[in-house]
Amino acid sequence: MNIKSLKILCLSLGLTFSSCIVLAQQGTVIVNQDPEITALLKLKKQINNEDEDSDRYKIQIYSGSRAKAESTENSFDGAYNSWSSKLVYETPNYKIWVGSFRTRLEADKALKKIKNKFPSAFIFKPKKRT
Repeated sequence: MNIKSLKILCLSLGLTFSSCIVLAQQGTVIVNQDPEITALLKLKKQINNEDEDSDRYKIQIYSGSRAKAESTENSFDGAYNSWSSKLVYETPNYKIWVGSFRTRLEADKALKKIKNKFPSAFIFKPKKRT
């Protein structure tokens, strides 16, 4: 090997290693996102926190049309003030859910009273939304 080829080899190796150093990246990432995304994430977190009672028992007293659901809810609210009622829409029906009971025993006691006026009522545990 002559001196000229040795110089070319050293120069190419030097340029190769120096380009590796130049191409190295910093460990910083800058994310530019719309502020509405942050607001939507906060809203989703709030909704998920409100839905924490999905591990509790509820009583469903009606499932059907919206007009009948609203009248059933008004009838329930007039007859029973011990438990809150909630109008829920699950395709294709409107449903009236009552109470939020920690144990099945509490729900059974309430169901016994509610069945006097709403005989089709039943206890269930809502599925967690993902």
